[in-house]
Amino acid sequence: MTTAFPRRPWACLAGALALAATGGPASAAFAHAATTAPPPAASSRSAAPGASITENNRRLVTAAFDRWAAGRGDFFETVLSPDVVWTIEGSGPSAGTFRGRDHFVAQAVTPFSARLIAPVRPLSHRVWADGDHVIVNWVGETTAADGASYRNTYAWILRLENGRAVEVNAFLDLAPYDDILRRVPLPAPVDGGRP
Repeated sequence: MTTAFPRRPWACLAGALALAATGGPASAAFAHAATTAPPPAASSRSAAPGASITENNRRLVTAAFDRWAAGRGDFFETVLSPDVVWTIEGSGPSAGTFRGRDHFVAQAVTPFSARLIAPVRPLSHRVWADGDHVIVNWVGETTAADGASYRNTYAWILRLENGRAVEVNAFLDLAPYDDILRRVPLPAPVDGGRP
């Protein structure tokens, strides 16, 4: 008798991470996180001599998170493909799919970051990799422009091709994220020094 394993065993890990992160039941959105794309070939950008695709992808994402935690927030520029498809999973107002790094940054990252005193910074992170998929479970913290603290736990599932994330499924507690967007007004635009 042959035991059948799930086609995407990492999806099971993502569900476990989300349960651990939120303390609640996993949503049906985990089924959406699955992808059927074949694994990519190794590239010179991500390949270290003698290392596997799994290890190269794990190292790439771990190094990017380490830089981010140290205050060098270049994660989106260095890890994401210009054509990334980023999905914020869930049912809140911020949930949705963004096509392209510039679109994602303009529509999701910038409006949120503009309401903060400093960018969200990872306090801790754990990284798992399997072939072209990398899962990062991390805790981020900062202070909103109104002085209230912001802390959230995230689980990101990244699919990499040639050393860049082409697909990301982001799981987080949308309530505090959406609360910042609702509660803290955007700063007034500055035009030639005038508010």
